[in-house]
Amino acid sequence: MNTTSRRRWRQSAALALTVALLLVLSTAALASAKKNSGLLKLSSDPFTNQSSQHKTQVEPDTYSNGSTIVSVFQSGRFFDGGSSDNGWATSTDNGKTWQNGFFPGTTVYATPPGKYDRISDPSIAYDAKHNTWIASGLALIGTQGAAVLVNQSTDGGLTWQNAVTVATTNGFYDKDWIVCDDTSSSKFYGNCYVEWDDAANGDSVLMSTSSDGGTTWGAPSHPANAFGLGGQPLVQPNGTVIVPFWGNGIQSFTSTNGGKSWGNLVTVSNITEHTIGGNMRAQDPLPSAEIDGSGTVYVAWQDCRFENGCSANDIVYSTSSDGTHWSSVQRVPADPVGSGVDHFIPGIAVDKATSGSSAHIAVTYYFFPNANCSSNCQLEVGYISSTNGGSTWSSSVKLAGPMNPTWLANTNQGRMVGDYISTSIVGNGMAFPAFAVALKNKGSKFRESMYTAKGGLPVTGGTLSSSSRVLYTGPALAPARLTAY
Repeated sequence: MNTTSRRRWRQSAALALTVALLLVLSTAALASAKKNSGLLKLSSDPFTNQSSQHKTQVEPDTYSNGSTIVSVFQSGRFFDGGSSDNGWATSTDNGKTWQNGFFPGTTVYATPPGKYDRISDPSIAYDAKHNTWIASGLALIGTQGAAVLVNQSTDGGLTWQNAVTVATTNGFYDKDWIVCDDTSSSKFYGNCYVEWDDAANGDSVLMSTSSDGGTTWGAPSHPANAFGLGGQPLVQPNGTVIVPFWGNGIQSFTSTNGGKSWGNLVTVSNITEHTIGGNMRAQDPLPSAEIDGSGTVYVAWQDCRFENGCSANDIVYSTSSDGTHWSSVQRVPADPVGSGVDHFIPGIAVDKATSGSSAHIAVTYYFFPNANCSSNCQLEVGYISSTNGGSTWSSSVKLAGPMNPTWLANTNQGRMVGDYISTSIVGNGMAFPAFAVALKNKGSKFRESMYTAKGGLPVTGGTLSSSSRVLYTGPALAPARLTAY
């Protein structure tokens, strides 16, 4: 073999070896990605009563503390409101393994049974002072929201006590949410706060406070001029409680004395919204709210102001360091402006180990790839994240779908995945969303269950910029005056 031939042979052999090595590495990387990707079913509906729809699970909330994350959700959805029981799924090892079950002492279908016909609107919080997980829910008699209940767990969210009553009514309660003050230096450390509204009284917002791990609760109080629903209270490190909610636009109020009194109402933003297709129960732009380590509040909702002619909804957000002064509304760049993708029902998470310009944010949401799909819609679940307080974002990722809306639980307000979803970031920095995924119906049975991302999702950030350039200035959405149980 001459010198030139030898050189060419060596070059060809080296190239072949390089290609083979890359192929092996790529195959290993793909195998690893496949192993750590995909969905994990958290729970499925076990109930068999003929009065509600099975198998259906909808409307999750999540909360994390250290390596523990708890998700709560409705199971066995009734057409005209509520479910057979609220369920839970808990991981104590940063989302590696999960246990699940259903709350005791709530409805007649619970084990042991409670006295109520149905339950709805699950929410979850952790009280660090009393080492107690507390899940709230809206109990129904018939189709009336009759009481706000809580169940407590003192063993890390793995077993739960019978329901405790926060408040009852002969009117119509709706849409509860719970939070606790977990900062040991706060004057109100160990206080927990539940928010809900009285739909029979103009959606009057109500607040109640507990200082003993949720065993007893104070009489409900009404913050002046607060009428609406879907409030999500948050507590700053100094003990200030900030409550964003959907009223006349997105509004908020605060308490600086541990819930003894509530301050003046302020407006975060008006709302403009594109009508969502697919006969979806998703027309209510309920806010999703979270807080970073320094106390900056993030509030997200669906809105069409950044799309010409209000042609689709984006996920948008505003921030505040005091609950009184709010930033201009920013657009989450999940898809380009004008893409025609309709985004709705966001669940925002903020890593409390981060703050300010380094805050880690994760947002999960549902979307239709075509906002004008009308009756031919395909529902999907998306995810996007930021590592610099929302200045720039990662590319969006599809987590689930497509799903035909007819596979979802049917309600008198449309097909349902929930009026909200949720995302939480655990102690290792990974984000865990909880969301409803439906498969095609099997005969008369639905197949809608609760899922998360297997192994969690990294909060990576990226180069996609937030935007505040408004393209639609049409009529704002009318004030909230309805029930959404």
